Amino acid sequence: MEKIFEIINKNEENIVKIVLSNTDSEIKKIIIRPVLINNKIKWQVEKYIKMQVFHTNIDYKEIFNIPFNNYLQILIETKGENIQFIYKKNKYNMKITPNSIANISLSHNKAKDYIIKEGENVPVLTELGVFTKDNKIVKSMYDKYKQINKFIECIDDIIKDYPSNTMTVLDFACGKSYLTFILYYYLTEKKKIKANVIGYDLKEDVITNCNNLAKKYAYNSLEFIHADVSKDTLYDKQIDMVVSLHACDTATDYALNYAIAHNVKYIVSVPCCQHEINNNIKDIGEFNLLLKDGIIKERFSALFTDSIRSEILRNLGYKVDLLEFVDLSHTPKNIMIRAVKSSKKKDSSNLSTIIKKYSIKQTLYELLKDKLK
Repeated sequence: MEKIFEIINKNEENIVKIVLSNTDSEIKKIIIRPVLINNKIKWQVEKYIKMQVFHTNIDYKEIFNIPFNNYLQILIETKGENIQFIYKKNKYNMKITPNSIANISLSHNKAKDYIIKEGENVPVLTELGVFTKDNKIVKSMYDKYKQINKFIECIDDIIKDYPSNTMTVLDFACGKSYLTFILYYYLTEKKKIKANVIGYDLKEDVITNCNNLAKKYAYNSLEFIHADVSKDTLYDKQIDMVVSLHACDTATDYALNYAIAHNVKYIVSVPCCQHEINNNIKDIGEFNLLLKDGIIKERFSALFTDSIRSEILRNLGYKVDLLEFVDLSHTPKNIMIRAVKSSKKKDSSNLSTIIKKYSIKQTLYELLKDKLK
């Protein structure tokens, strides 16, 4: 390790990046590189944790506080050579190879290869004001553009190996449906899937407007229906994906229940306004301090609600990821529940014990408790 730090210390002005990889720690990979911020050189630390990436900017001397010894492979890329260390037989073995890098990029933001690219003819992005009429990104809407691509990336990641050229998607509480239109465009134009997409919402005027837009764009297999997911008869043939973005309170539970009941392969849900537990939770024993202040109780209840939903899905044979959908600086309602049907089921007896112990009422649990182990 001394040799590694010696090389880093001597090459401060020549380092292009440092990559730490091959580890059993929670942080699977770390990339360190110089960036220019407010005319000062800082060092950006990019940490990969599960499906998420976190960034911090530090001073050069703080690099030496990073736990390099947690990683079996260390690459120091400088102007002119790559210095690689691989840990074998209780020591790091060094290998040096030349490279052709002559300059260091100090850009703080790396160019990202988005799925929906600037310049594409995506009518709804023009309608939304994200693209200009000549399909350029409106600068003030760049955050919205990134959010749209984040949504599509979350979908793309789970359907990479989708085996069919047809797909039926139900979108519950679709609202103005901008992301529904984007999803339809992605499936039909990007993935070349013959998609049948149906959006449901309680607002008749919204449904009428969305159907008019679908006709305007000639999206012939995209339709919108006025319906209540908790009680109305809905599409019940082969369903491949259920999407539920910001369905309010228990509407999310009814959407998840419908997906589970129809053995849907893919579920993508971003819950909203989780009031139910917040309204009925009264006593959680030694954690009652979380219930004293309204804002803490509200956030705890929302996290508790989504934890229950995720655990139920796991119990019923889904592989579940919880992802940050929208940056927390934009909204606290930023957790995406992404689930893929698998054969593995998880015992949820502990969940049942907690719910009974604290007399918690949660709709999805009530709808499915007879099916849970």
